[in-house]
Amino acid sequence: MTQLIVGLGNPGEEHLEDRHNAGFWFVDALAKQLNVRFETEKRFLGKVAKAKWGGDDLFLLKPTTYMNLSGQAVGALCRFHKITPENILVVQDELDLKPGSARIKLGGGTGGHNGLKDIQAHLGTADYWRLRLGIGHPRDIAGDARVMDVADYVLRRPLQSEQKLIEASIKNGLEILPLFLKGATQTAMLELHSKS
Repeated sequence: MTQLIVGLGNPGEEHLEDRHNAGFWFVDALAKQLNVRFETEKRFLGKVAKAKWGGDDLFLLKPTTYMNLSGQAVGALCRFHKITPENILVVQDELDLKPGSARIKLGGGTGGHNGLKDIQAHLGTADYWRLRLGIGHPRDIAGDARVMDVADYVLRRPLQSEQKLIEASIKNGLEILPLFLKGATQTAMLELHSKS
């Protein structure tokens, strides 16, 4: 049973609309759907919302440590609530997927994603679930001869057309979440992957 859903992003008004905050967008939408509110929890270095799902506690977490130190918040909450890595779903932006695509996987590499690197370091394993929301890669931008730096790209607002696609992938992720949370992970994966 998934006990923790972590949305990755950067805190602060200046980052609200950055591509890098797609994970925050997902857990914000989920909190709204579940009618729960995020509260700042200093001991967990983040904003936490607690919901009930199938009679069990489900925590939503938005680290306030900045992306590169996300593992501090995840580690603190997991230690306190005794949540094991296989019961965690991390929602992240993914450069290697086009906007509108979303994929679920268990474990694997970090793909250079600093938030995932830090979570892996704090959990001591890569064996946690990831929901990867496509934001595209700067090399895919048509008509631009010079490729934008990846760091600049993820810290910028998506084009309006991209934003709509990312919002669609968030909606698709929310739609398969009940299947995923009840343990039908393969069915959830197939359904999500067939949508994008």
